[in-house]
Amino acid sequence: MTASRELFSSKLGFILAAAGSAVGIGNIVGFPVNAAKNGGGAFLLMYAIFIIVICLPVMMAEMAVGRKTSKNPVGAYGALAGENSKWRLAGLLGIITPFMIAVFYTVLTIWIFIYFVLTVGGQLDFLASANGFGEIINSPWLFASMVAVGGLVAFILKAGVKDGIERAAKVMMPALFIMLVLLVIFVLTLDNAMAGVQFYLVPDLDKITPSVISGAMSQAFFSLSLGMGILVTYGSYISDKTDIAGSAKLVAICDTSVAFIAGLMVLPAIFSFNPEVNPDDLSDSSVSMIFVFLPKIFLALQLTVGYFFASLLAAVFFLLVFFAAITSLVSIIEVPVSYLIDEKCKTRKQALSTIFLWGGLIAALATLSFGMVDALTNLTSYGSGNKGLFDVIYDMFYDTILPLNGLLICLFVSYRWKKHNLNAELSQGNEGFADTFLAKYVDFSLGTFIPFILAAIFINTVAKIYFGYDVFN
Repeated sequence: MTASRELFSSKLGFILAAAGSAVGIGNIVGFPVNAAKNGGGAFLLMYAIFIIVICLPVMMAEMAVGRKTSKNPVGAYGALAGENSKWRLAGLLGIITPFMIAVFYTVLTIWIFIYFVLTVGGQLDFLASANGFGEIINSPWLFASMVAVGGLVAFILKAGVKDGIERAAKVMMPALFIMLVLLVIFVLTLDNAMAGVQFYLVPDLDKITPSVISGAMSQAFFSLSLGMGILVTYGSYISDKTDIAGSAKLVAICDTSVAFIAGLMVLPAIFSFNPEVNPDDLSDSSVSMIFVFLPKIFLALQLTVGYFFASLLAAVFFLLVFFAAITSLVSIIEVPVSYLIDEKCKTRKQALSTIFLWGGLIAALATLSFGMVDALTNLTSYGSGNKGLFDVIYDMFYDTILPLNGLLICLFVSYRWKKHNLNAELSQGNEGFADTFLAKYVDFSLGTFIPFILAAIFINTVAKIYFGYDVFN
């Protein structure tokens, strides 16, 4: 490792920072929505299987590549395969992907921020209304909120790895977890909540379709920050004394726990507020369902604690969700920032200025694609119909590219870097790792069935999203 490269101060700091990158809107909003849309327990079962069987080995591989080279994805592929190797293109895809994901993630973070501000302003009832979400996503205040969000992210990233990213995660993540647990306790006391628990926890195996499998795979990859270059970059900030396998397990546990708890909060609430809900009707739900039902959870508190304290609790929650989103956004943006610092020899300040200029411009255009500008709202048409700029970015870089990036890292560590080198790196900080079952499983899975599964999901995703054809049906 180069002596000048900044490192996380401790194993705990790395775990919390990595968990912070994973825990965000994808867990608290995306996971419950996808669970609702994909059969509840059936989706939960497939998600858990993917986390253990596929995501954990890929996570360990990304961290190992990053630590071995102390570089960003482009530099890491180049260092291990040769500076003139075409594998650097795979690394470049690992830079472009988080940059574009940061665009749509910024839009979602802005929505959360506005919910927090309006809750503080005493408009919880408006947020719980049917029209609240639709008005917010077309509000002129979106751009002022974008400036505020961008300013906070820039402040954290400018402070660096240890004093910025790590310090923020140490405060925000434990607080979010505690608040979620308390909210789950409250939700489970509501009438008919157990119907939602049953829908969520008891899998209906008949609902396990190729669509559910693909959705669970995408959610798992996004939730754990895989395929985005984040864990390669974060891996470059850890020391040789860190046990990668143990750290990866803890990050996966933290991430999955928050996602599970968020689902345990949201789905029972849906059944409580609408006892007549038909689980099959939830397949037509969208993110708006979450942005309506979350305020309703808090609004129900006014019957026991009054409107003021219900709004106060909601404000604290949305603030914590906002900070969880910020930790994820910080980690996503750190990837292209690290690339510009390492490969283009820019200072951190110069790199941040470049990324925020171009990323902010595209994010502003994506914000306009929900009805404010028709050309951006109806940018193109493919698959199921007209698509706006936000939809195109989401479809391409979230649903499509993440499994492809995962496929590339598997092929790289197994057939270019070689498995024995991967095992040697994973044994740093864990001398007995090579003799464990996990070592043998990682060695076998990354070079055999995991690439096959990721390739199949990638091909089906492309066919389904862009051509309206489901390969598996």
